[in-house]
Amino acid sequence: MINQDWLLTDDGRCEAREIVDETELSENPYRLFRFLTNLEDILQNTSDDIQRLEQIRPLVRRLLNSSEWLHYEYLEADADTGWSVTTLYDEPDFSLTIQTVVWLPGSVSPIHNHATWGVVAILSGEEKNIIWKKADNNEQIEKAGELTLSPGDIISFTGDAIHNVEVVGNEPTVSFNVYGETNYDQRYEFDPDSYTATNF
Repeated sequence: MINQDWLLTDDGRCEAREIVDETELSENPYRLFRFLTNLEDILQNTSDDIQRLEQIRPLVRRLLNSSEWLHYEYLEADADTGWSVTTLYDEPDFSLTIQTVVWLPGSVSPIHNHATWGVVAILSGEEKNIIWKKADNNEQIEKAGELTLSPGDIISFTGDAIHNVEVVGNEPTVSFNVYGETNYDQRYEFDPDSYTATNF
């Protein structure tokens, strides 16, 4: 199976991105603390989110390939909600959150944006991302496409990218998620039928 990296943009485009040749990366273990330090350098030195994501995705892949324990650092999904979130890193006054997220089979998330950049790597299971974009009148949203992600695939997105997630198959989906600082006033759940957007 060939893994793929993707970029989802504010205007509903989903583009395949080149995966960095891992033979060019150091063979030394790549640990979470070094990943955090590298992320801090990127955030301080690069202000454009798309450029940041181009630099962050290879580091996420390198971390997951080097730190096997992260593949198993999660809570079983809650039977009532259908999901669980395990926070691996969230430090006050530092605009970065790292989580593992589990969704049960059949789970479907609301249509939403994140109001920040993000990178999601699939560790196990499969999920379908339904991609949305704002219509020409900027008051409605319309479906722009869909993409099924498998273990080893990584999707990254800009702050106003709109999507929802649906678990595919009979096993839970487990993902490793990295997010920037969320502007909660700008994070929305969208209803394409009533043309409404409410804080999420």
